[in-house]
Amino acid sequence: MNAAGMKKSKALTAISFLALYFSFYKITLISSTSLQDDFINCLHENTNVDFPLVKTFFTPERNASMFNKVLESRAQNLRYLTTSMPKPWFIFKPVHESHVQASIICSKKLGVHLCVRSGGHDYEGLSYVSRLDSPFVLIDLSKLRKINVDIEDNTAWVQSGATIGELYYRIAQKSKIHGFPAGIISTVGIGGHITGGAYGSMLRKFGLAADNVLDAKIVDANGKLLNRTSMGEDLFWAIRGGGGGSFGIIVAWKIKLVPVPETVTVFNIIKTLEEDTGFKILSKWQRIAVTGNKTVTSNYTGQFLGEKGTLMEIMKKDFPELGLTEVDCFEMSWIDSIVFNAGFPTPSPIEVLLEPKTPFGKNYFKAKSDFAKEPIPVLGLREMFKRLIEVDVASILLIPYGGMMAKIPDFATPFPHRNGTIFKIHYGTSWTSENDKSANKRMKSIRDMYSCMKPYVSSNPRQAYVNYRDLDLGKNKKNSKVNFIKAQKWGANYFKNNFNRLVKIKTKVDPENFFRHEQSIPVRPSRRR
Repeated sequence: MNAAGMKKSKALTAISFLALYFSFYKITLISSTSLQDDFINCLHENTNVDFPLVKTFFTPERNASMFNKVLESRAQNLRYLTTSMPKPWFIFKPVHESHVQASIICSKKLGVHLCVRSGGHDYEGLSYVSRLDSPFVLIDLSKLRKINVDIEDNTAWVQSGATIGELYYRIAQKSKIHGFPAGIISTVGIGGHITGGAYGSMLRKFGLAADNVLDAKIVDANGKLLNRTSMGEDLFWAIRGGGGGSFGIIVAWKIKLVPVPETVTVFNIIKTLEEDTGFKILSKWQRIAVTGNKTVTSNYTGQFLGEKGTLMEIMKKDFPELGLTEVDCFEMSWIDSIVFNAGFPTPSPIEVLLEPKTPFGKNYFKAKSDFAKEPIPVLGLREMFKRLIEVDVASILLIPYGGMMAKIPDFATPFPHRNGTIFKIHYGTSWTSENDKSANKRMKSIRDMYSCMKPYVSSNPRQAYVNYRDLDLGKNKKNSKVNFIKAQKWGANYFKNNFNRLVKIKTKVDPENFFRHEQSIPVRPSRRR
């Protein structure tokens, strides 16, 4: 590449666009109340740190309304709170890391399965619902939310129960020129977010959140609290993109803060189909990476790490088709851009990032994902928009890659979707009521859309993003001897060749498969007969 080409590539990389959008002992359990009592007694035997029972334990027998309130508090997909879905026998909110350690010891002793929830944004509800094991209990990490920002060291320790909104807020309290490249939905829990890789508006500049992790604290299947040194580099590699719920319970991350300018520029332009005749704008976008979504319109939302004058020069030269003007551009601080991208009204105080709800609210939804290696031809775009129009509430988000994402090797972390990926695709549909008669139709429509896009996306394997869990790709079954064989397929979808290394690490650190769910990394079957 000549000097001019390198300069252009470097300039474009500065623009980040995003879419708006074991085996178990068999015992007889009488009730969830008696199980809770046994669990509490066991906790007392295995921790020196006391816990206030009224604030940490919740059962449907003792206080159904409070139990339901806590269960619903961080569950984001309402599909998994319906009456037909299994519920935890009780919920435990640890207030100290040692409580997490004791929880694992006690669950093994009592023969009860654990679901572990941080922010509850798991698309298939795997962090708070188990259809593999009964009984199961929910360990909710929301009380473990301490954040310690060290600006001089350019680092921060953040406990898993904290949300990314809280993390951003605490960073901004200390500095206007420090940030972190994670997601845009403020209520996402940092604990599970990073385990899948975690992308955000600065992925083209700094990569994923997982690429900027320096250390971690994890409780393993033996109840031991480990850091990077004691867990070893293999396990440290696995937890930064290998998906949550397979290797242990992350209780804290040490992250590397990144530099951000005092002024960043954001914009949001809406184009109708009529305004984008022949898909000229969207076709051009695919070659330089912007973002579009929404039914019969396209939202082009961008964030530039710099002032709007510089942005306008770049856009007029490289993407004049969009028609971006200075009126469309808004200069603000990095933390204000976080508020903007999170969907809050402009202007809003940055304290909104601490709120337990987002402007998008909660709903019932189904989503799927893809990765594009080549631009989608006009024929494919027409089909995509046709399918969108057929569904009352549906969206497609296109998230651009390139820049730093293309420079980091596929094997650096379990997240393999790097060089050669133009953009990631998120297909979604939602509804607002458990009894909505259109729910099945909408789910079928989103699956049909996914099927029709097959010719235009990655293949062998068709790649998917693990933080957009999709049980359509396959799932583990209880005590099934063929789980490993089946898992190799969806494992390749999420992790490509990295899946084999994940299985090897899982087999070493959790050979009895204590940490498991419908799409957890499986243990390699023993060769002994």
